[in-house]
Amino acid sequence: MVSFNDQDFFSSRCVWVNGPVIVGAGPSGLAVGACLKEQGIPFVILEKSDCIASLWQKRTYDRLKLHLPKQFCQLPKFPFPKHYPEYPTKKQFIDYLESYARKFDINPMFNECVQFAKYDQSCKLWRVKTISPNGSEVEYICQWLVVATGENAEKVVPNIEGLKEFGGEVIHACDYKSGDKFSGKKVLVVGCGNSGMEVSLDLCNHNAQPSLVCRSS
Repeated sequence: MVSFNDQDFFSSRCVWVNGPVIVGAGPSGLAVGACLKEQGIPFVILEKSDCIASLWQKRTYDRLKLHLPKQFCQLPKFPFPKHYPEYPTKKQFIDYLESYARKFDINPMFNECVQFAKYDQSCKLWRVKTISPNGSEVEYICQWLVVATGENAEKVVPNIEGLKEFGGEVIHACDYKSGDKFSGKKVLVVGCGNSGMEVSLDLCNHNAQPSLVCRSS
């Protein structure tokens, strides 16, 4: 639990936001920003990475496509291009999101990693503190806070007995790009969700020898 006092408040540069602060420049954060922009409501989007949709751009495998038809994945007030296939590719979806940001003139504050957010009961305001890669800190003061960081923002690696003694390479799905470097190798894939199934297929397509482990029957 973080405690706050006057020293905390004045230890960093303070910025008043005359509208909501949105944490995260992924699809949800961009959609909220676009809807606010349409209503003429000012806002600030804080993004810890150096680009929009950083999970899509930096932590997904090359063969990824949307798992739902495009009409269920488009953002408000801006449909997918008609020439896009029913299941757009990773690149097509990223291009769409970048076009969306340009369309609504959304300009996130990049490289601003939120350290904490606290609602100050005394002044009825949110206090959102960020830090940039160079160590500079900013505290954003606002009436409303929207958290749009995504459900898969942090990777989860289970504590598997004996994993530390394993001599081979161990990677999380978010660090997997292609099965090209695993050609001819035996690969164990743990988990049979969307990522596990697609990674296994990709490994097969690159002449690897994957085995899939499922916790449930």
